[in-house]
Amino acid sequence: MTQQFVIGLAREAIELTLLISLPMLGLGLLVGLIVSIFQAVTQIQEMTLTFVPKILAVMLGLLISFPWMMNKMLDFTRTLITNIPSMIH
Repeated sequence: MTQQFVIGLAREAIELTLLISLPMLGLGLLVGLIVSIFQAVTQIQEMTLTFVPKILAVMLGLLISFPWMMNKMLDFTRTLITNIPSMIH
C-alpha cells in the first residue's frame, strides 16, 4: 500500500462525504435564504423563525435523498471491500 493509494482513497472518501451532504446543505441554505428575505421584507427579527423551516427542509431532503445516499455509500464500501486483496500487496 503506497502513499499515493492512501491519499487517493482518502480523497475519494472526502468527495463522497461532500457529495452525500450536498442535498441537505443546499436545502438548508436555500430555505435559510428565503426566510432571511422574508424577515427583511416584513422586518420580523425573530431568531427562532429560521430554525424550524431549516430543520424541516433538511429532514425532507434526507427522506427524499436517503435511497440515493445509501446506494452511494454501499457502492463505496463494496468497492473498498472488494479491493482489500490488492491493498495487501
